[in-house]
Amino acid sequence: MTKRINVLYIDDEDNNLNSFKAALRRDFKVHTAMDAEEGLKIAETREFEVVIADQRMPGITGVEFFERLVRINPDPIRILLTGYSDISSVIDAINRGEVYRFIDKPWNLEQIKNAIINAAEIYYARKELKEKNERLEKLHSEMNQFVYSLSHELRGPLMSISGISKLAKMEVKDPGIVEYFEMIDSATLKLDDFIYKMLDFYRSTKIENKVVPIDFKGIFDQLVAEYTVKWDLSTIDLKFEILQDKPFYSDESKIRVIINNLFSNAYKFQKEAGARWIHVCIKVDDHSAYLEIKDNGIGIEEKHQSDVFNLFHRATQRNVGSGLGLYMVKESVEQLKGNVLLQSSVGEGTTIKVTLPELSDH
Repeated sequence: MTKRINVLYIDDEDNNLNSFKAALRRDFKVHTAMDAEEGLKIAETREFEVVIADQRMPGITGVEFFERLVRINPDPIRILLTGYSDISSVIDAINRGEVYRFIDKPWNLEQIKNAIINAAEIYYARKELKEKNERLEKLHSEMNQFVYSLSHELRGPLMSISGISKLAKMEVKDPGIVEYFEMIDSATLKLDDFIYKMLDFYRSTKIENKVVPIDFKGIFDQLVAEYTVKWDLSTIDLKFEILQDKPFYSDESKIRVIINNLFSNAYKFQKEAGARWIHVCIKVDDHSAYLEIKDNGIGIEEKHQSDVFNLFHRATQRNVGSGLGLYMVKESVEQLKGNVLLQSSVGEGTTIKVTLPELSDH
């Protein structure tokens, strides 16, 4: 190691302190203390990677010293010097996590040197892990703020553009100019849909499960109301069967992501002509929920079926999908500890079945 390791050694025998310091001062920054109280005061004011204490000291034992040290500063790695007669106390301290290891007396120079180096490596690894966790928590918090700010800051101007476009179409008589505004409306709708997808993507992959009672009919009715505003569903035969007479607990936002994306795909990948239908069935039993969405749309080629749940994979050249939908479905299902099955034939349609176990955090 390039950095010199700071070591604190506590022992009530002056000869032991002097010999320890003399033997190891070239390798480490050695600090010593004659008793536990002095050692605790030093540990409060300096950073030590390793603290070593003799088990047999007047007043309190080495194990008791470490118990107090942990309350002041739990970070240093702790090594106990002891004789075999103290072994039961040492084992108990190790089991409680207060001591990294013990070294029997009289100690061997190479043994204690290696023990200090190994303990310091653990100290640095723990410190690095702690710093990374703190950075991750900070990034997670900032990402939450960014995602919701993104939704607000982007959707506001988009709605303004859409509103102005609609007003302009009411006043303009030239069909060519009206067509331009139709193109603006189409582009803003597509971008707004993508923003929703990104929010769903974040909810489904980055946020821990929040277990609440699930009302499947209420969720589905709300989503259908939103679809009716956004799409023309009048040309599609829709059949909904929702059977729930038992409570079911899961994460509502992830279930919305699953239903929303499956229904959205069933609508977007319909055939251009002919009879078109989408059938949705949701059933709940004692411990599971079963979702099945079937359509008679364009279907998915067999060569694409193993990849459609991958990020940004698109199984068709139709310019209607982002390649996020089925990936988010898979991620949400996995986080809810369920499974998803796809069956599809080109020109005949697609069936997707999702099984979700009830989550037990309620």
